[in-house]
Amino acid sequence: MPYVMLIFLAVVWGTSFGAIKVGVETIPPVSLATARVVIGAVLLYLFVLIRGRRLPRGWPVWHYCFWIGVFGNALPFALIAWGEVYIDSGLAAILMAVMPLATLMLAHFFTADETMNGPRIIGVVLGLSGVVVLIGFDALAGLGEHVLGQLAVAGGAVCYAIGAIITRRMPPSDPTERSAAMTICASLLIVPVALVVDGPDIAVPSTDSLIALVYLGVFATAAASIVYFALVAARGVTFFSFINYLIPAVGVLWGLAFLGEQVSVQSIVALGLIISGIAIANRSTKAVQESRPAAADDDRNR
Repeated sequence: MPYVMLIFLAVVWGTSFGAIKVGVETIPPVSLATARVVIGAVLLYLFVLIRGRRLPRGWPVWHYCFWIGVFGNALPFALIAWGEVYIDSGLAAILMAVMPLATLMLAHFFTADETMNGPRIIGVVLGLSGVVVLIGFDALAGLGEHVLGQLAVAGGAVCYAIGAIITRRMPPSDPTERSAAMTICASLLIVPVALVVDGPDIAVPSTDSLIALVYLGVFATAAASIVYFALVAARGVTFFSFINYLIPAVGVLWGLAFLGEQVSVQSIVALGLIISGIAIANRSTKAVQESRPAAADDDRNR
């Protein structure tokens, strides 16, 4: 069952980049991110009620939920959607692979037990080298429209990393209740932003864009959150980390097969560097966790 859940998450999150690409064709990116968060919040809250539970109580939990909502939902969803206006979904999926590398760097400064060591440094350098290869030195020098789109998606990956660090520092609470509270906070934040940025009146979305939006809200946000917390609770973050190898591949293949996107040699080389960096860094992390088996079970959330 854990392997089924892992594959489910890899497929849903990997194909979400293609869904975003279809969605932003007729829906403004911030509006798409907003609708996705609101759908997820409503469904997760209903799931909490069906379970006979209630939202978390106390300012400390809601304080963390607010910031996780900012960096785990609202900001990265908007950045990725805006970036995919200019770049292919496959490139977006590759750029999102820098998230675990960004988490390692942030954890060095904001946690007591995740300091950088030799293998982790090598992994981060390899991964960032892959990002540079993907974007290209010429593009970085020129800072054109497409490189800004790529940097926006990479910024979304960094936001996810920040959200992961905040989550690890959060007081214990029920994962599903916390997920509902997080998306509610994200909705309260991003709805006014969408009204300001996109305005209350937008063009009528196409049927394909609406289907993509429903997919993002129902599966990539609400259902994925429930499966994610269940998987981490069952097998821990070390097992879950394998998803970092699967999502980029799924995203690239989906864009290639269904959106007619092209995969360049440059993209393949960049993906290889990023995946190699993740592998080296994860191997080091796994070794550290195995040397501290008692502590490993305490850190269940990215």
